[in-house]
Amino acid sequence: MEYMTKAVCMAKRISSVLLIGALITLQLLGAPPVAAYAEEIGDYDLYATAAVLMDGESGRILYGKNADQVMPMASTTKIMTCIIALENGNLEDTVTASAYAASQPKVHLGMVKGYTYRLEDLLYSLMLESHNDSAVAIAEHIGGAFLQLPPTQERSQEESRQAVAAFAVLMNRKAADLGLSDTWFITPNGLDASQEVTLENGETVTRQHATTAAELACIMRYCAWQSPQKDKFLEITRQRSYFFAELSGRGSYTCNNHNSFLDMMEGALTGKTGFTNAAGYCYVGALEADGKRFTVALLACGWPDNKTWKWADTKKLMNYGLNNYAVHSFSEYAYDAGNLSPVSVAGGQSDGIGAAARVGVEIIGREQEDKILLREDEEIQVSCRIEEVLQAPVEKGENVGIITYQLNGEILWTEFVVTTGTVDKIDFRWCMRQILAGYLLG
Repeated sequence: MEYMTKAVCMAKRISSVLLIGALITLQLLGAPPVAAYAEEIGDYDLYATAAVLMDGESGRILYGKNADQVMPMASTTKIMTCIIALENGNLEDTVTASAYAASQPKVHLGMVKGYTYRLEDLLYSLMLESHNDSAVAIAEHIGGAFLQLPPTQERSQEESRQAVAAFAVLMNRKAADLGLSDTWFITPNGLDASQEVTLENGETVTRQHATTAAELACIMRYCAWQSPQKDKFLEITRQRSYFFAELSGRGSYTCNNHNSFLDMMEGALTGKTGFTNAAGYCYVGALEADGKRFTVALLACGWPDNKTWKWADTKKLMNYGLNNYAVHSFSEYAYDAGNLSPVSVAGGQSDGIGAAARVGVEIIGREQEDKILLREDEEIQVSCRIEEVLQAPVEKGENVGIITYQLNGEILWTEFVVTTGTVDKIDFRWCMRQILAGYLLG
């Protein structure tokens, strides 16, 4: 156990520990660190301009190529559209197509203003065929409800755009909740777009509809394994073919899944393709096999006629993960609480005059039991730093130390050491009680 060598004011120590904890939390919420040994896959071995292989359990990036480069992501956007709709809508809702939705370019379902659909049916249209009009109709339905706009068929084009913008706010809020700072959504279908955004300081900047490979992988990780609606998301995105009809019988539709990766590797779980002129071919997918979970994100993986490049890159990265990483649990490396000893309290009341005042300590934060993938040459380092002497008074539950778990110099997780009791400061009344007790015993 490594101890701090100075006794300082407890308030200062608590502030420093809390600050460290906050910084660690922000780091964990953001794009995770890149593994140090990923160079075995050379950057030129992949077609994609930006690529990431992520551990689906811990969120750690196992390989990254231009992982933090901000780039357009085309229809991979729709995984966020789908999860926002699942978390904020009702699958049995009736969605009415507006003129604005019906005007979206191909690939589209072929909506007509006033046609009605079940929200669930449109989610299959969104994810299997990547229909742009379905994406806008879904966004307008949910965003319009938040803004309490007139019924869809009565809206102006501007009101429809306002409803879609409200849905984009939900998308960006979710991205922020996931700790993503380089992702910005403008459209629900992923078509290239930009907008002027006013910052809190009043400055106006131009934001593109874009993300990074690292953050796109984080979004897929959330959709596949963390969202309350993850099961429905997987059900929709794994469906090979889906048939539905317009609610008033004015048309019927068959949607086929274009995620060819589902048939390429055992354990292929879900995924979404995308293409625009600016983004090139994009892909984000997830795989679960041998107790391991992986997410791959590819941006700018070729342009016509390079449709198959994304599948080659995806398989290469997934196989790299399967062949080089084994499953471990954070609990394997948990710091032994038996190594903790009571901490001295300077100026604290004890059992008697001359006796040392001490307070017990314990570890909190042990709820982290997630699995992590490690290479054979990787090992988690654990360190513990605890105050050597505290200053009375001490309250129960005060932070007095920190335990960190690091890999390749990057912090993976942190736990705190806190006091289990209270120690009051020596005062006149305590001194008199001790003197009186000594007199009576004598």
